[in-house]
Amino acid sequence: MTTLWDPIRIGKLQLPHRFAMAPMTRSRANADGTPGPLAAEYYAQRASLGLLISEGTQPSEDGQGYLTTPGIHNTAQAKGWRAVTSAVNRAGAVMFIQLMHAGRMSHPDNTPHHRQALAPSAIASGEKMYTVNGMQPMPAPRAMSVEDIRTTVKDFRRAAAYAIEAGADGVELHGGHGYLLHQFFAANANQRNDEYGGSYKRRARFAIEVAEAVADEIGPDRTAIRLSPLRHVGGLIEGDENADLYRYFVRELNAMKLAYLHVFAEPKIEALLQEIREAWSKPLMLLRAERIIGNLAADIESGLADMIAIGRWALANPDFISRFERNEPLNEADHTTFYGGTAQGYTDYPTLAQLQSADK
Repeated sequence: MTTLWDPIRIGKLQLPHRFAMAPMTRSRANADGTPGPLAAEYYAQRASLGLLISEGTQPSEDGQGYLTTPGIHNTAQAKGWRAVTSAVNRAGAVMFIQLMHAGRMSHPDNTPHHRQALAPSAIASGEKMYTVNGMQPMPAPRAMSVEDIRTTVKDFRRAAAYAIEAGADGVELHGGHGYLLHQFFAANANQRNDEYGGSYKRRARFAIEVAEAVADEIGPDRTAIRLSPLRHVGGLIEGDENADLYRYFVRELNAMKLAYLHVFAEPKIEALLQEIREAWSKPLMLLRAERIIGNLAADIESGLADMIAIGRWALANPDFISRFERNEPLNEADHTTFYGGTAQGYTDYPTLAQLQSADK
C-alpha cells in the first residue's frame, strides 16, 4: 500500500513524500509585480513540503486581478523570482510557479494599465473586489476577440518561458476558482457563438490551447494544471451537465502527458473525481475542500490521489511536515494577515523548535 511518506516522481523531479504546498494568494508583491522582499524567506521556510506551488502569478498585465500580486511577464519579474527559486532550491525543495489569469475577476484600479478586464463574454461576475479605493463592484469585462485569445495563449507561453528562466522547476496553470480558464468552461460566463463557446468541447478549447502552448514551450514534464470542477465561485455556475466538459478535458490533458493534475474537490464531485482518477494516468494531486488532519492519508492509501496539497496548515506551520509526522499541535492561521502587510502572518509563524526554546 502506498503511504504519504513514499517518494514520488513528478516529471523528472524526485520528491521525498506525497505532500505539496498549495498555491495561496498573499498579496505582498511590489508595485511592479516583482515578488516582495520577504517572499524568498517565506517559501524557503516551507521547503520540507518538498514541492512548493507559488501564489497565483499573472502572465500579463491583463491577467492581474488583485492588488499587489506578482507577475512573471518581464525580465525584472523573472529576476525577482530567481531569488525566490534559488532560496527554495538551496533549502532542498522544488518550485512550480502558478500562472493565473484572473479574467473578469479584476478591477481596473488594480492593474498597471487600468484597462477593462478580459473575459470570454461581456458578463460581470456580480461580485466585489478590494481596491486601493476600498471594496468596489467588478465592472463588466470586455469580451475577448479571437485575436485577444491568441494573444493570451502567447502570453501564457511567454510567462512559462520566463518562469523557467527564473529558475522554476515548472509551472502550474490555474484552471479553476473562477479565473479566466474556468470562465471559459462555465456556460453562464461564456456565451460565445464561435469556436470557443457553445458545446463543452468548444468551451474547453481555450484551456487546451493554453496547455498545449505551455507544454510545447517548456516541456510537458514541467507543465501542470489545477482544476476545481463544478465549483460555484466568482459568479460561475456549473451544473452537473458540465461534468462532460471535465471528462473530455482531462482525457485531452492526459494525452499531453503533463507533470501532474491538481484537483480542488468539493464533496459534491466525488463520483466525477473517481472518473477523473480513472482517466488520468500521471500523478494526481488532491486538495479537498473539507478535510480533517487525521484523515490526510486516506486518499493516498486508497489510490484516489498520488499527492496531497495543503494550504492554510502550510501557511501557519513552516515545519508542518515534522509536526504532522510527530503528531504535534499546529499553529492556528491568522485570517486577518492572509492578504497584504509585512512579516506578520507571513514569515513570523514559529516552528515547534522555536516555541519549545522560548519555553525554556
